[in-house]
Amino acid sequence: MKTLIVIFVIVVVVIVIFQSYTLMAANKTEEQKYTVILKDKDFEIRFYPSATLATIHSDAKTYKDLSGSGFRKLARYIFGGNETNTSISMTAPVHMNINDTVSSMSFVMPSSYSEDMLPKPNNPDVFIQKSADEYVAVIQFGGFASDKDLVFYSAKLKKLLEEKGISYYGNTRFLGYNPPFQLVGRRNEMIVSVNWKAE
Repeated sequence: MKTLIVIFVIVVVVIVIFQSYTLMAANKTEEQKYTVILKDKDFEIRFYPSATLATIHSDAKTYKDLSGSGFRKLARYIFGGNETNTSISMTAPVHMNINDTVSSMSFVMPSSYSEDMLPKPNNPDVFIQKSADEYVAVIQFGGFASDKDLVFYSAKLKKLLEEKGISYYGNTRFLGYNPPFQLVGRRNEMIVSVNWKAE
Protein backbone atom coordinates (compact mmCIF):
# COMPACT_ATOMS: atom_id res chain seq x y z
CA MET A 1 0.00 0.00 0.00
CA LYS A 2 2.81 2.40 0.92
CA THR A 3 4.51 1.65 -2.40
CA LEU A 4 1.36 2.58 -4.31
CA ILE A 5 1.08 5.86 -2.38
CA VAL A 6 4.73 6.70 -3.10
CA ILE A 7 4.26 5.93 -6.83
CA PHE A 8 1.10 8.03 -6.91
CA VAL A 9 2.85 10.99 -5.25
CA ILE A 10 5.80 10.73 -7.67
CA VAL A 11 3.44 10.66 -10.68
CA VAL A 12 1.55 13.70 -9.39
CA VAL A 13 4.79 15.62 -8.80
CA VAL A 14 6.06 14.78 -12.31
CA ILE A 15 2.75 15.92 -13.86
CA VAL A 16 2.80 19.20 -11.89
CA ILE A 17 6.42 19.91 -12.89
CA PHE A 18 5.73 19.08 -16.55
CA GLN A 19 2.60 21.25 -16.66
CA SER A 20 4.46 24.13 -14.97
CA TYR A 21 7.18 23.88 -17.62
CA THR A 22 4.53 23.76 -20.36
CA LEU A 23 2.85 26.90 -19.02
CA MET A 24 6.18 28.76 -18.87
CA ALA A 25 7.01 27.70 -22.43
CA ALA A 26 3.54 28.78 -23.63
CA ASN A 27 4.03 32.20 -22.04
CA LYS A 28 7.21 32.66 -24.14
CA THR A 29 5.50 31.67 -27.42
CA GLU A 30 5.04 34.58 -29.84
CA GLU A 31 1.37 35.38 -30.40
CA GLN A 32 -0.17 36.93 -33.47
CA LYS A 33 -0.51 40.69 -32.99
CA TYR A 34 -3.91 42.37 -32.79
CA THR A 35 -5.58 45.46 -31.32
CA VAL A 36 -8.72 45.26 -29.18
CA ILE A 37 -11.23 47.72 -30.65
CA LEU A 38 -14.22 46.97 -28.42
CA LYS A 39 -14.46 44.86 -25.26
CA ASP A 40 -17.90 43.59 -24.33
CA LYS A 41 -18.77 41.39 -21.36
CA ASP A 42 -18.94 38.27 -23.55
CA PHE A 43 -16.91 39.05 -26.68
CA GLU A 44 -14.33 41.36 -28.26
CA ILE A 45 -13.90 43.15 -31.55
CA ARG A 46 -10.28 43.01 -32.69
CA PHE A 47 -8.25 44.35 -35.59
CA TYR A 48 -5.74 41.91 -37.03
CA PRO A 49 -3.14 43.38 -39.38
CA SER A 50 -1.88 41.24 -42.25
CA ALA A 51 0.26 38.26 -41.22
CA THR A 52 2.24 35.57 -43.05
CA LEU A 53 0.75 32.09 -42.77
CA ALA A 54 1.72 28.54 -43.66
CA THR A 55 -1.55 26.89 -44.73
CA ILE A 56 -2.93 23.53 -45.81
CA HIS A 57 -6.32 22.83 -47.36
CA SER A 58 -8.28 19.71 -46.50
CA ASP A 59 -11.56 17.93 -47.18
CA ALA A 60 -11.88 17.28 -43.41
CA LYS A 61 -15.29 18.24 -42.04
CA THR A 62 -14.60 17.96 -38.30
CA TYR A 63 -12.22 19.50 -35.78
CA LYS A 64 -10.84 16.07 -34.91
CA ASP A 65 -10.06 15.13 -38.52
CA LEU A 66 -8.50 18.48 -39.45
CA SER A 67 -6.51 18.99 -36.25
CA GLY A 68 -4.65 15.69 -36.59
CA SER A 69 -3.67 15.54 -40.25
CA GLY A 70 -3.33 19.29 -40.72
CA PHE A 71 -1.15 19.78 -37.67
CA ARG A 72 1.25 17.02 -38.74
CA LYS A 73 1.79 18.53 -42.20
CA LEU A 74 2.39 22.03 -40.88
CA ALA A 75 4.56 20.83 -38.01
CA ARG A 76 6.81 18.96 -40.46
CA TYR A 77 7.30 22.20 -42.40
CA ILE A 78 8.37 24.29 -39.41
CA PHE A 79 10.49 21.49 -37.92
CA GLY A 80 12.74 21.40 -41.00
CA GLY A 81 10.58 19.94 -43.77
CA ASN A 82 11.59 22.66 -46.18
CA GLU A 83 14.21 23.31 -48.86
CA THR A 84 16.79 24.69 -46.40
CA ASN A 85 16.02 22.32 -43.47
CA THR A 86 15.29 25.42 -41.39
CA SER A 87 13.55 25.11 -38.03
CA ILE A 88 10.92 27.82 -37.57
CA SER A 89 9.56 28.72 -34.13
CA MET A 90 6.01 27.72 -33.28
CA THR A 91 3.66 30.64 -32.65
CA ALA A 92 0.08 30.98 -31.47
CA PRO A 93 -2.69 30.69 -32.33
CA VAL A 94 -3.27 27.88 -34.82
CA HIS A 95 -6.07 28.91 -37.22
CA MET A 96 -8.73 26.43 -38.35
CA ASN A 97 -11.54 27.09 -40.81
CA ILE A 98 -13.80 24.02 -40.83
CA ASN A 99 -16.70 23.95 -43.26
CA ASP A 100 -18.58 21.75 -45.75
CA THR A 101 -16.54 22.80 -48.79
CA VAL A 102 -12.78 23.19 -48.26
CA SER A 103 -11.41 23.39 -44.72
CA SER A 104 -8.01 24.85 -43.85
CA MET A 105 -5.46 25.03 -41.07
CA SER A 106 -2.77 27.70 -40.75
CA PHE A 107 0.28 28.37 -38.60
CA VAL A 108 1.17 32.05 -38.18
CA MET A 109 4.80 32.57 -39.09
CA PRO A 110 7.05 34.46 -36.64
CA SER A 111 7.00 38.23 -37.21
CA SER A 112 10.76 38.15 -37.90
CA TYR A 113 10.03 36.40 -41.23
CA SER A 114 8.64 38.09 -44.32
CA GLU A 115 6.89 36.02 -46.98
CA ASP A 116 10.02 36.15 -49.18
CA MET A 117 12.34 35.01 -46.37
CA LEU A 118 10.52 31.75 -45.64
CA PRO A 119 11.94 28.53 -47.14
CA LYS A 120 9.85 26.63 -49.66
CA PRO A 121 7.92 23.71 -48.09
CA ASN A 122 8.92 20.19 -49.15
CA ASN A 123 5.26 19.17 -49.06
CA PRO A 124 3.32 20.77 -51.96
CA ASP A 125 0.17 20.69 -49.78
CA VAL A 126 1.73 23.44 -47.61
CA PHE A 127 1.73 26.92 -49.09
CA ILE A 128 2.75 30.33 -47.81
CA GLN A 129 0.26 33.19 -47.98
CA LYS A 130 -0.44 36.64 -46.58
CA SER A 131 -3.69 37.22 -44.72
CA ALA A 132 -5.62 40.43 -45.29
CA ASP A 133 -6.14 43.09 -42.64
CA GLU A 134 -9.44 42.33 -40.94
CA TYR A 135 -11.78 43.14 -38.09
CA VAL A 136 -13.17 40.13 -36.25
CA ALA A 137 -15.47 39.37 -33.35
CA VAL A 138 -14.03 36.90 -30.82
CA ILE A 139 -15.50 34.70 -28.11
CA GLN A 140 -13.22 32.75 -25.77
CA PHE A 141 -13.58 29.42 -23.97
CA GLY A 142 -11.33 27.02 -22.05
CA GLY A 143 -10.63 23.31 -21.86
CA PHE A 144 -10.01 20.87 -24.69
CA ALA A 145 -11.96 21.97 -27.75
CA SER A 146 -14.39 19.63 -29.52
CA ASP A 147 -16.72 19.87 -32.49
CA LYS A 148 -19.58 20.35 -30.03
CA ASP A 149 -17.78 23.35 -28.51
CA LEU A 150 -17.13 24.88 -31.93
CA VAL A 151 -20.81 24.64 -32.87
CA PHE A 152 -21.97 25.97 -29.48
CA TYR A 153 -19.63 28.98 -29.34
CA SER A 154 -20.14 29.83 -33.01
CA ALA A 155 -23.87 30.07 -32.42
CA LYS A 156 -23.37 32.03 -29.20
CA LEU A 157 -21.04 34.53 -30.89
CA LYS A 158 -23.44 35.09 -33.79
CA LYS A 159 -26.36 35.59 -31.39
CA LEU A 160 -24.39 38.16 -29.36
CA LEU A 161 -23.46 40.08 -32.52
CA GLU A 162 -27.05 40.05 -33.76
CA GLU A 163 -28.25 41.38 -30.39
CA LYS A 164 -25.71 44.23 -30.65
CA GLY A 165 -26.57 44.97 -34.29
CA ILE A 166 -23.05 44.10 -35.51
CA SER A 167 -23.02 42.53 -38.97
CA TYR A 168 -20.69 39.63 -39.70
CA TYR A 169 -19.79 37.59 -42.77
CA GLY A 170 -18.06 34.36 -43.76
CA ASN A 171 -17.44 31.24 -41.71
CA THR A 172 -16.70 31.23 -38.01
CA ARG A 173 -13.12 30.07 -37.44
CA PHE A 174 -11.30 28.43 -34.56
CA LEU A 175 -8.12 29.72 -32.89
CA GLY A 176 -6.21 27.32 -30.65
CA TYR A 177 -3.41 28.57 -28.40
CA ASN A 178 -2.08 25.52 -26.56
CA PRO A 179 -0.13 22.32 -27.31
CA PRO A 180 -2.20 19.14 -26.93
CA PHE A 181 -0.23 18.03 -23.85
CA GLN A 182 -1.10 21.20 -21.88
CA LEU A 183 -3.78 20.17 -19.39
CA VAL A 184 -4.54 23.44 -17.56
CA GLY A 185 -4.93 27.08 -18.56
CA ARG A 186 -6.12 26.25 -22.06
CA ARG A 187 -7.36 29.06 -24.32
CA ASN A 188 -9.64 28.61 -27.34
CA GLU A 189 -11.45 31.21 -29.43
CA MET A 190 -14.07 31.35 -32.14
CA ILE A 191 -13.87 34.32 -34.48
CA VAL A 192 -15.87 35.72 -37.38
CA SER A 193 -15.19 38.64 -39.71
CA VAL A 194 -17.27 41.74 -39.00
CA ASN A 195 -18.13 44.87 -40.94
CA TRP A 196 -16.41 47.51 -38.85
CA LYS A 197 -15.42 51.03 -39.80
CA ALA A 198 -12.15 52.26 -38.37
CA GLU A 199 -12.61 55.41 -36.33
